[in-house]
Amino acid sequence: MGWAWHDGRVSNPPTPTCVRHPDRATGLACTRCGRPACPECLRPAAVGQHCVDCVRQGQRDVRPVRTVGGARADAEAVPSVTYGLIAVNVLVYVITAAQAGSAMDNYRGSALFREFVLVPRLVADGEFLRLIGSGFLHYGAIHLLVNMFALYIVGRDLERVLGRTRYACVYLISLLGGSAAVMALSGSITATAGASGAVYGLFGAVTVTLIRLRQSPTPMLVIIGINVLISFSLPGISLWGHLGGLAAGTLGALGILFAPGWLSARTPEAAQRIGWATLGAVAVACLAVIVAATVYLRSQPPVILIGAPATVAEVATH
Repeated sequence: MGWAWHDGRVSNPPTPTCVRHPDRATGLACTRCGRPACPECLRPAAVGQHCVDCVRQGQRDVRPVRTVGGARADAEAVPSVTYGLIAVNVLVYVITAAQAGSAMDNYRGSALFREFVLVPRLVADGEFLRLIGSGFLHYGAIHLLVNMFALYIVGRDLERVLGRTRYACVYLISLLGGSAAVMALSGSITATAGASGAVYGLFGAVTVTLIRLRQSPTPMLVIIGINVLISFSLPGISLWGHLGGLAAGTLGALGILFAPGWLSARTPEAAQRIGWATLGAVAVACLAVIVAATVYLRSQPPVILIGAPATVAEVATH
């Protein structure tokens, strides 16, 4: 300890003050950087205590734990995209039910339903909004509840694995894949609506994720098999919408989870770029199918639809 002499009197050196609060005297210091700090600015550490500046620096230096899909590992994260998609589907259903004046026959007399329902011939005539809008429509409350329950069950965990942005892209690409298959393989005046194409895509993505995690995909394969069998067996269900969504979602998940390893990506950044490139390739493939179907339908004799597309054409749910 040093001493100071003033006019023959001995005095102690001044007490150090906190580097963040100069008006606070303190006898404590950070065991990492050695700077004086008050109790408010110190945090317990494995050895001693660190100031808040050193804690922040340490957090920046530590690479965050990530899932196999490249998302930050956070079991407590709220699956906000899944909940948001459910909310949008429910909102659209409420609007169509209010316009139609019926909860079960919401597709009759609803202007929004008439504008969004997927009819390949109308899409070929330039009404491309139907490709996406139809994925948020539902034929009655039961159709809505079944699809939203499936989305709630599979979407929450998949969103945590893939991350919000990649998950949202897989959902939308699955929806687009279902619409592309309907455009190419369904009747030109078939009216198709529902979120099942996107949900089937999530089924495929969950299956790929289980394989990537070296867990048994058997439960998801059974669910997919049962649903595909139902699609084949029951009339009025869009088989092609289901299969198109399943194919697009599966390919998108393969691109995110397996393509980086197949292409020997050396860094996480390179793996992410490969995943995004694969998602883009799947989206481009879906658009190519839609363009080809549009060209073909435009070459066919025109079809005159009398009344609302959802009621005058063959109805298919998905």
